Amino acid sequence: MIFLGPMEAIHSLCRFTDALERLLASADAVAFERVWRESDLDQVGWEAVALGRRATGAGGAGAALERALAQVDRRLLAVLERCRAFLDPHLVTFRVPEIERWQHAAAAALVGARWGVAGLRTIVADTRAPLARRYFAFLALAERHPQGAWPLFERYLTTPGAHHAFVAAAVEAARYYPGQAGLLVELFQRIRADEMLRRFLGPKILESLYVLCDRRSLPLFEQLLVTGHTDPDLERCEVTRALVAVRKLTGRLAPSSKFGDADEAAVQRTLDDAERRFEQGRDRIVPVNVI
Repeated sequence: MIFLGPMEAIHSLCRFTDALERLLASADAVAFERVWRESDLDQVGWEAVALGRRATGAGGAGAALERALAQVDRRLLAVLERCRAFLDPHLVTFRVPEIERWQHAAAAALVGARWGVAGLRTIVADTRAPLARRYFAFLALAERHPQGAWPLFERYLTTPGAHHAFVAAAVEAARYYPGQAGLLVELFQRIRADEMLRRFLGPKILESLYVLCDRRSLPLFEQLLVTGHTDPDLERCEVTRALVAVRKLTGRLAPSSKFGDADEAAVQRTLDDAERRFEQGRDRIVPVNVI
């Protein structure tokens, strides 16, 4: 995960704050919804809180980032109160939950900016804190992947029934901790018969195994050459991921259920394209929605 300096984050947070100010000035629910759409808040909001969560800074720049995050946090609380006051079914159903998620994400980012890893771990450990706030703090830890945090991620990976969003972040964090391929293989084997969990976690597990490039994952990838799920989306296609991983680990093009009759040169070109795409996403942690 590449961390940015604070200036881009501050600019994005200020843009978000301006849009929130316009929401606060809305006279009624219709005006509120119009401002939301005109400001493209679905994009602007998540981009701002993500940049704020990932930004790093020290001295004056770090203080400016804290102020920008604190301002967003306060405005979100005010907008949330304003939105609820309209008693509009559309706003209550769709906008209030989104604002709540933004507020939890901004609050977690503010803690990370002020108190770093220790502050984030405190939020995660507080079981009385809102689930979304704990998740965004956990996500920030996964993005920072400090050396001492691995036992926390491991606990979520080895606890059956742990919340799916936390497990997903832990799976993606595992790619930054060499030597953990065996644990990810065990997790995949545990969930492979559960189609919903496999569809959700499977691509993340296989992506982290691909990044780790550990020979302990080779037997699993070789199984998936024949038994893996296929998908038009290369990143969700287990067979394609397995083909690229086996080629990377062994240097050979293995037979598979997906390309049984295809020309070898054509398969190699397809895998070259897939590998370029996989390499572009190797340092990416993708947030999930928390209800």
